[in-house]
Parts: sequence; C-alpha cells; structure tokens
Amino acid sequence: MSLPPVVTRFAPSPTGQLHIGGARTALFNWLFARGRGGRFLLRIEDTDRARSTEANRQAILDGLTWLGLDWDEEPISQFARAARHAEVAHALLAAGKAYKCFSTQEEIETFREEARAAGRSTLFRSPWRDAPDSSHPDAPHAIRIRAPQDGSQTIRDMVQGEVTIANEQMDDMVLLRSDGTPVYMLAVVVDDHDMGVTHIIRGDDHLTNAFRQKMIFDAMGWPVPVMAHVPLIFGPDGRKMSKRHGATGAAEYRAMGYPAAGMRNYLTRLGWSHGDTEYMTDADARRLFDLEGIGKSPARFDLKKLEHLCGLHMNAAGDADLVAEIGAYLAATGAPPLSDRQQADLTRAMYCLKERAKTFPELIEKAHFVLTSRPVVPEGAAAVALDSVSRGILSVLTPRLQDAQWARDSLEAVVAAVAESQGTKLGKLAGPLRAALAGRSVSPSVFDMMLVLGREETLARLTDAAG
Repeated sequence: MSLPPVVTRFAPSPTGQLHIGGARTALFNWLFARGRGGRFLLRIEDTDRARSTEANRQAILDGLTWLGLDWDEEPISQFARAARHAEVAHALLAAGKAYKCFSTQEEIETFREEARAAGRSTLFRSPWRDAPDSSHPDAPHAIRIRAPQDGSQTIRDMVQGEVTIANEQMDDMVLLRSDGTPVYMLAVVVDDHDMGVTHIIRGDDHLTNAFRQKMIFDAMGWPVPVMAHVPLIFGPDGRKMSKRHGATGAAEYRAMGYPAAGMRNYLTRLGWSHGDTEYMTDADARRLFDLEGIGKSPARFDLKKLEHLCGLHMNAAGDADLVAEIGAYLAATGAPPLSDRQQADLTRAMYCLKERAKTFPELIEKAHFVLTSRPVVPEGAAAVALDSVSRGILSVLTPRLQDAQWARDSLEAVVAAVAESQGTKLGKLAGPLRAALAGRSVSPSVFDMMLVLGREETLARLTDAAG
C-alpha cells in the first residue's frame, strides 16, 4: 500500500515580520516536501484582525521569495474560512462530542479566583457539560468540546519522541465563542485537515497545543498528521533569540547583504545535522533532509558560521548569477541600479572579487575600482599612500607600462623592475597602486585590477594619480 503524497504547510501570522525562526520552520517544511515530491502550502493565520496587516503579509511572502522557498497553490486566509470552522463545531455538537456552555466570563473568573484561593486546580469544569437541553436558557453560549477525562493520550513526535499527558489535565476547550467566532485551535485543525496536511513541522512552543488539537482530530475521526516539534533558536548566550542578539528578521539579513543560498544552507544546518556535512547545495539539502536528523536541544545562532557558509556559496556561484543577485540586493535596499556597463565590468571582474567576500556590501566595496569612473578620488588610508615620493615613482612606472605585454607575469616584472630602480620593493608599491587604481586601501590585487581595467584605463588612472 503506497503512502499518500507528502503535504507540509507554513502558517505564519501577519502580526509581524518573518522572524528568522519562522524562516527556518518554513525551510524545513519546504525541504521535507520538495525532497519527497510533495507539496508545500502556505496558510496566513490572520484571525487576529486588530494586529494583522497586509504589509506584514506581503513582507512574509517577500521574505520567503527571497529565501527561494516557492509554494504550491494560493496562500489560504484562515480568517476567510471562519464559516467552515464553525460548521465543524456544530457538527461536533450534533454528534454529542461537544456541548453548549452558558457560563459567563465573570462566572469562569470567579471560579478560578476561588480555586486559586483554595489551592485547587484552576482548570475550568463547566457545569453545563451534562446538563439536559431542557435546562438550557435562551442566552448566548459557547460551544465546548467534550474532552476525555480518564486515562492519558500520547503523541509520537518525530523530534521529541513519545510525549504523554494525563487527560485530567485537559479542559473542555472552547471551539466557538459566544459571539459565534471560532477559536484558533479549531481553525488550525480544520485547515490542516482540509488542506490535506500529512506532516506538521513547527516550533516546539506548539507542543502543548498539539494535545488540544489532537482532541479535535480524534473527535472528528480524522487522521492525525505526523508531528515534528522543532526546538527554538537561541542566541549565542543560550537565551531565546531576540533583538538583544541583533537582527532577528529575514528582511534584516537580506538588507545586510547575505546571499540567500548561504542563508538557506545555514538555516538548514541550524538544528539539523547530517554527519559532519556543513556546506551543501540546494539539491543536497532536498535529498538529505529528514526529520530524524533534527536535534532535541535548541540551536544557537552563530553569525560567524553564517558568514563562512555565505562566503563558500558566493565563491561557488556563477559570475552572472552573482551580478543578478547584487542587482536584486540594490533594488531591495533602495540603492541606485547598476548601469549596463557596470554590470558587464562587474561580471568580468567577478573572478577576483568573490573569493573572500561574505556579503554583497563587502563584494561591492571590493568592486569599487571597476564600478567607479575617473577621476578616482582616494579615500582615507589610500590618500595617505599617495605621497610625493609615491607619485614620483608612478610617473616613472606609467611610461614603462605603455609598451608592456598586458599579462600578469609581464606586469609583475615591469612593476618589480621599476621598484628596484627606485630603491624600493614591489610590495611597497602596492599601496600607491591601489590608491591610484581603486581609491581604496582594500581591493583585489593590483595586477588583477590592471587586467580587468585594461591598458588604456590603467594608464589613465596612473597618470591622474601621478599628477
């Protein structure tokens, strides 16, 4: 008997931006589905009407798109399905698996205050659970599920293992409020069932919710999806990731210029392992990712590891692809776009730019020599390097380069010969040459810059610098 196709879902609330923890949850769901030929669905849990905004919804979708996580079908609005959620509550009521509760909020609060004062459990037990219909008043009422009161229930979680609680710890959860609106717990279950979700992969802060939701699955006779509750992400200090640790939103990391491929790789390995493998392509991740490799302990966010992996992915990327990503980064941050000439020059120079870069701003800074135009104005330490002695040496070097063969060995030989004739070393000329060609003290090697710029532009910049 063949298993049903895998269907996973990511269900963010548009009450805020896409948190890095949410991005990892989405990634795990995406990898699990895509690696098994399944479907990855989106559900926007927008029932909190006061805090849900269209701007946040779009920001979440933009964040997922930046991460390269494509989804199947149109995202579902949970709020728009309220009628369906209420229909299920009434079906449970008709089947005797739920009941009408006429207890007011004030009565419930009074019960809890008295229970706290007496040292008893504050778990509310409705007096209407077994009341005959003939005793029901003509008054607003909630619909509560009939929770099992004896025995226990177990969830076999793919990350947490077997988790069991006593049913006496469960209350008769409200399904429909007295105003007829469904509660979140009901909406989640109905949506997961109707969407055909086979695997629920989410943060372990939802583990206690899982038992309440399982009650509804069981009462409706619906199969309970496979569950995997993933530990949260902690900061380097071992505390829950928050603003005190720096950036927490996917959009912030995009704005800082981290490449999406590196972020995907890092988040994949954040709490999931496959032997000692750190660097992996998207194809590797889809093929290897499984639920068994997710650890039970919270993962700690390590910015140095993220930067290391981003550097590896930038170095492995195609030159034209990187130029396109830089264009998208500039657009996302509101920076001016590159001209056609700058794109062509950047592509030609990429071989000497991407090797040690970890972010797009780093790469763009190294690429200043090819993105700028004459006259090149040296900045900071570069300006200091262009003293009168250095300018004099450059004036000697420039005509020697006029007839040199434009290849690395020949250029190195000419520069070395001039340095020796001027009583200095080749290394001592690197600073003035960088200042003349790039206007920066940090750049690719001077010979790479010469090769990329070409004879005419190189000589023009050296002439300008020599004054």
